[in-house]
Amino acid sequence: MIVRERPSYLELFFTLKGSVIRRVWPQCLFVMVLSAAVVGGHAWRPGLVPTLDGTPFSLVGIALSVFLAFRNSACYDRWWEARKQWGAMVAAARDLARQSLVLEARGEAGHALRRGLIEAVIAYVRELVDLLRGVAPVSQWRFPADARLREAGMRLAVARAGGLVSDIEFSILDGSLKELCHAAAACERIRTTPVPFGYTLLLHRTAHIFCFLLPFGFADVIGWGTPIVAGLVAYTFFGLDALGDEMEEPFSLHSSAVPIGAIAGMIEINLREALGETNLPDLPRPVDGVLL
Repeated sequence: MIVRERPSYLELFFTLKGSVIRRVWPQCLFVMVLSAAVVGGHAWRPGLVPTLDGTPFSLVGIALSVFLAFRNSACYDRWWEARKQWGAMVAAARDLARQSLVLEARGEAGHALRRGLIEAVIAYVRELVDLLRGVAPVSQWRFPADARLREAGMRLAVARAGGLVSDIEFSILDGSLKELCHAAAACERIRTTPVPFGYTLLLHRTAHIFCFLLPFGFADVIGWGTPIVAGLVAYTFFGLDALGDEMEEPFSLHSSAVPIGAIAGMIEINLREALGETNLPDLPRPVDGVLL
């Protein structure tokens, strides 16, 4: 996620970090070069380059804009849902740290149980980051990080059977583990269920065909201004297409992705601080304006 102060209006025109220009500049350059060639062909060889009516481009452009807005809205919903689920995990982890304070009054056994629960949650969120980012092996039907929550649940079950934890305390602590599990399951759903490929394919093809044909409809209307206008239109359509691709994968390492690594680091700091530790990990910081 891009973390920086909002640039000035002039800087907005020249800022590259966080923009999609690095991904789409080849297509934009091709459209501008094609536009210049079409305009030159109309000027020097009028019968060689075909002329198209510009009216249909307005209708197609409106339809394409609506379709782009629909897909980007769907992709942003995925991004925002991912951020909400990690926010829920932060709240559940903090709740567990607070709720487990009652165990400190049970002596060494209670302290060991509380530390075991919190260490299991720390390991869980760390492994979850690797799983969602594809660093650790994962399949659609197997979710290895869940073993950490099962470990914590087993500790609670043993403590309950031994009388260290009451039924009410077990229900409360297990409820926080359940919230962590539900949030992770939602993240797993987002990761394994992409936006239907047909939407992406249709939009990608239509945007490219539209931008490649655009110079033939505008060459006679705006002349040598066609490369600039066509380049701006191409930057807008190709850029929105690329931005949708980034938001569709909110757990990736793109600069627009949800900073789940930083959130997991913040959870670890909160939980270790709740244990009374003073040698805490460093706070997550952005690198070159990007927080991962």
